[in-house]
Amino acid sequence: MQTLLTFFNGNMLLTSEAVQVASGGRLVAAALIGLAVLLILIIKAKLQPVLAILVSAISIGLIAGMPYSAIIDSIGNGIGSTLRGIALLVGLGSMFGAILEISGGAQRIAVTMVDKLGENKAAWALGLTGLIIAMPVFFDAGLIILIPLAFSLAKRTKKSTLTYAIPLLAGLAVGHAFIPPTPGPILVANLLGVELGYVIAVGAVVGTISMIVAGPIFGKFIGNKIYAPIPENVEEMMEHDNNKMPGFFTVVSIILIPLVLILLNTASKAMPSMSSVQPFFAFIGEPFIALTIATIVAMVILGIKHGYSRDELEKIMTKSLSPTGMILLVTACGGVLRFILADSGLGDVIGSAVSSSALPMVVVAFVIAGLIRISIGSATVSMTMAAGIVAAMPEIANYSPLYLACVTAAIAGGATIMSHFNDSGFWLVKSLLQIDEKTTLKSWTVMETIVGTVGFLCALIISFFA
Repeated sequence: MQTLLTFFNGNMLLTSEAVQVASGGRLVAAALIGLAVLLILIIKAKLQPVLAILVSAISIGLIAGMPYSAIIDSIGNGIGSTLRGIALLVGLGSMFGAILEISGGAQRIAVTMVDKLGENKAAWALGLTGLIIAMPVFFDAGLIILIPLAFSLAKRTKKSTLTYAIPLLAGLAVGHAFIPPTPGPILVANLLGVELGYVIAVGAVVGTISMIVAGPIFGKFIGNKIYAPIPENVEEMMEHDNNKMPGFFTVVSIILIPLVLILLNTASKAMPSMSSVQPFFAFIGEPFIALTIATIVAMVILGIKHGYSRDELEKIMTKSLSPTGMILLVTACGGVLRFILADSGLGDVIGSAVSSSALPMVVVAFVIAGLIRISIGSATVSMTMAAGIVAAMPEIANYSPLYLACVTAAIAGGATIMSHFNDSGFWLVKSLLQIDEKTTLKSWTVMETIVGTVGFLCALIISFFA
């Protein structure tokens, strides 16, 4: 079999160059050895994930017998194609989130929802707040911004901090994993070639259900079971100046701008009556255009009109771009892995095995992402690798956009489960809540597993109708 499969912007194209593809057994062996190398480099050698993924991808190519020039081409195509679809979105999302953070918009949403729903429904309010805030704000930043409110509620009600922290964490985890414009689902959608409108629609449904089960419901259970006191020396974190925060509806409206524009684009394509205005909706609904509009609006309303000078905003937004380099590099290396798997012919082998089995692609995607997550720890790396493996399967081109959105959610779910000692999020939660490892496993790890599993099950159910 002589094929060279090149993926560009999510579409599988057959190029004029041909590469002699190795036997199925050799390809499978190459993949297993390459993934073993990856695990050893990350877990044992503590090598930086970017280098580890790159070395693993090159190892797969060499063992599979790919020509040196083909490996170089796959690396270049993987990096270029992947970054082309996500680089702007990650950067714009980071700047958008930074403005929301410094303006007090995140705190305004949390405080308002708790005040409106009351202390009896505070856990629900925190879960919804976390879900909304995690879409434009990175998980770590959102947690640090909002955790003082959970401590404040625990102090006021004399309940375990887990009663309020777990719903908040569940909301943040859901928003971070399932709903664009957070980088994870954008990355997976880009690799699978599915419109973000479908990903947002499916992610909102599965995410909300996951948040409810893993947040308020499980939070109440674990809060009654384990009493975790308020951490020491957090009193100064509990003060909020409500007069300096932007309005609740203002903040929510700005956050919804990119989501609404992207959904309008997707909806207009499905409605013949809107054909005359569809090009306009397609333009403003292009993800990077929609996020650009939202960022400019946030600059004006939450920034300049909120007392920040243009120089201050420029410094804040520039600083927010610092952590995006790592995200983009890991993402690009995931694209490299995807191209190596496809160009070596392994995608055909895996695809044939999957098509001959009774397992739906949604289940396969969840299992692959889950195994990588448990082994490596990083949710971003897990989503990147799993998406690369799944995208290399030829069958992907035959699925509907709705089904691919379900596959995206399944990958996100698998990459969320079983956060433990090899995940930085595990240690961040432990340190902020000042609880021991055993308690963190019983609360945070179980919560993450519920989020991922419920999200996957919901995506599986939706896929039956796709």
